[in-house]
Amino acid sequence: MRATTARPLSRLPFYVLLVLLTWVFVAPLLWMLSTSLKTNADATRLPPSWIPRPFTTEAYVPLLSLGSETPVLRWFLNSILTATANALLVVGTSVLAAYALARLEFPGRRVLFGLIVGTLFIPTFVFLIPNFLIVSSLGWLDSLWALIVPGAGSAFGVFFMRQFFTSLPRELEEAALLEGANQWQIFYRVILPLSRPGIATLTVLSFLTNYNDFIWPVYVLFSPGNFTLPPGLSILQGAYTTNYPVIMAGGVLASIPAIILFVLAQRHVIEGVSRSGLKG
Repeated sequence: MRATTARPLSRLPFYVLLVLLTWVFVAPLLWMLSTSLKTNADATRLPPSWIPRPFTTEAYVPLLSLGSETPVLRWFLNSILTATANALLVVGTSVLAAYALARLEFPGRRVLFGLIVGTLFIPTFVFLIPNFLIVSSLGWLDSLWALIVPGAGSAFGVFFMRQFFTSLPRELEEAALLEGANQWQIFYRVILPLSRPGIATLTVLSFLTNYNDFIWPVYVLFSPGNFTLPPGLSILQGAYTTNYPVIMAGGVLASIPAIILFVLAQRHVIEGVSRSGLKG
């Protein structure tokens, strides 16, 4: 009886720490939502209050208006479109390349994988000018293609999926081979269904990387109507320098897809991250 009582008490500091960490991450989101529902006078009042008084949604009106000078809905749709398309391309190329590096035997396989991993250590800013020149030569400047295609080849995606594939038992593939399946059938019918956690994790990470990108869209997009949310919200902050509810409302809209995506895919993400590090 004493051991049963002592065991939960011994874990009490752990649960307290989890609650504190949860509050650290959730509190800024709650404050952002609360501020977006205030008037500008209430948002700048001292001492600050968590509860809007009065409660109002007027900060969302200029953001959701189709004729607004800051078309946040257009930026939102642009971000969703580019992030989704880029994530699909990243997953498609990474899965195929990673499977070849993990399972197929060909000369120079280890050297090629080492070169791919080595590119992860090169700062992203080094690729800005080369990628800009390539996009310019293709005529994709000031278009969403400039945000979708250049990042389709992901060194991290290849590395991540390769680690995941090596964690899968080879016996399953050998059994399928004995049943008469060819290499493509083994990949499509055996490997891919088992790789759903890894694919889901890479999809989420690729989506969020493109969705949150700020530097590259600033370089290649010039028309406000083609902006995505990160550069668009910077214009919003300049247009409403002291209107904190409007700025926070833009932040609330921007955070919705990321929150929904994580809630839907969190189980697969946790499993994918844990399994990808089992063996190299």
